[in-house]
Amino acid sequence: MKKMFSRGPVIKKMVPVLLISAFLLPLSARAETKAGSVELSPFAGYSFFENRQNLKHSPVFGGRIGYNFIDRLGIEASVEFVRSSVDDETESFTRQGEFTSPIDDVDIARYYLNLIYTMMPESKFNPFIVAGYGASYYDPKINNRNMATLNYGIGAKYWMSDRVGLRLDVRDNMIFDEHIHNLVTTLGLVFSIGGTSSAAPDAEPEPSPAPVVEAEPSPAPPAAVKEEPQPKAEPAETPLEPVPAAEPTPERMKYCVSLGIEFDINKDDIRREYDEEVAKVGNFMRKYPTTTAVIEGYADEVGSDDYNLQLSQRRAESVVKALQANFGIDPARLSAKGYGKTRPIANNATDEGRQKNRRIEAIIDCALDVKELAQPAERLCITLIMQFATDSTEIKPSYHGEIDKIAEYMKKHPTTTAVIEGHTDSSGSAEHNMKLSQQRAENVVQYLVEKSGIERSRLSAKGYGSTRRIAYDDTAQGRQKNRRINAVIDCVVVK
Repeated sequence: MKKMFSRGPVIKKMVPVLLISAFLLPLSARAETKAGSVELSPFAGYSFFENRQNLKHSPVFGGRIGYNFIDRLGIEASVEFVRSSVDDETESFTRQGEFTSPIDDVDIARYYLNLIYTMMPESKFNPFIVAGYGASYYDPKINNRNMATLNYGIGAKYWMSDRVGLRLDVRDNMIFDEHIHNLVTTLGLVFSIGGTSSAAPDAEPEPSPAPVVEAEPSPAPPAAVKEEPQPKAEPAETPLEPVPAAEPTPERMKYCVSLGIEFDINKDDIRREYDEEVAKVGNFMRKYPTTTAVIEGYADEVGSDDYNLQLSQRRAESVVKALQANFGIDPARLSAKGYGKTRPIANNATDEGRQKNRRIEAIIDCALDVKELAQPAERLCITLIMQFATDSTEIKPSYHGEIDKIAEYMKKHPTTTAVIEGHTDSSGSAEHNMKLSQQRAENVVQYLVEKSGIERSRLSAKGYGSTRRIAYDDTAQGRQKNRRINAVIDCVVVK
């Protein structure tokens, strides 16, 4: 029987592969392994056998399918095939050392189930370690036909794009019964499907033509506008969606009230029993004469789209007329907008759901300090005037006062809850902007919990990236409007 082969020749054969891989895996690039993603990876490489198996080193090919539970930890199933031949053409042997008839070709199939742990998952270069258990199948039989095999090693992925990358693996396939170590090196493609990005702070943005300093809204008129990196040149920006009436602007807030008015079928007149509902808006606007309001009307799905749109518009206009006639509100301070059945808040399959969808909402625009509000709104939307350094999520001490206003209001009204929303302009990649906005919103939540003592269960963070632009990004002023933090405060109103 031959001695076990030295690993020196194996390493020499691996050097070209490793050099090529080092060239292809620059540390400066960035992408990421995504939590919840499925990865498919066809590969080819070389299998190096110990001399005790009397097999020639041979090419290997196969494929893997994996799932990432989180960005760092995943599981994968792997299958690989090798066609080798005996190194000694005169003999082969069984596990007990008994000689058998000569063998030319040997087909080997290996099957594994592995755990894979990824380091630096947020970058474009993802080194990893992998280990798992499986079996090696030999045809015809060399030692045993099926042998339990431990599979472990290291590797790295390099993402050439958001969903396609290269993958290098170096594995030791240890056969338990024989204590045999067979080395396998493979290089292949990896395709990522689905999954979500992690919200890693301080990630570098994608290159842009003219990077300068980012600017956010400032409470005082700035001496000079600081700009984010300029967006990549595009033929034209996509059209903006209509800005919701509840979207606040700096130094103003939106005081939102749902009016529990029930209309008769196909009717738009307001019954007298609902005068108190209209008074919620009328008394507030009369107390604060600088306010304006949009009255929104909604319908259920019964009837045609056009009819419901017209009916909801007439019902909203009926509320506007009641505010003018009964509370003396100037018509210039009021507008009506019907949305028909386009924005349901409940299931139209039930009577209760349809009733909830037949509703009137008042969105009141206020230039007020939240401390002035004696009665909490059903929903209060506020833009926090905050500025972050370029690609930073750190909250500057000068903006703590903005967050403190939210904390004071929530302490005053302990039934309230809040969603902190993060928004960016469209500079940089969509995934990067989503992570950046999410982390900034989470840092505001963390401040409210740790510094202001608001219960964590009353708060949540949501990053929207650049998906809810309120201005075009082709000017510095437009980008500044899109970079914002909103606080949407809900109150459980006791009837």
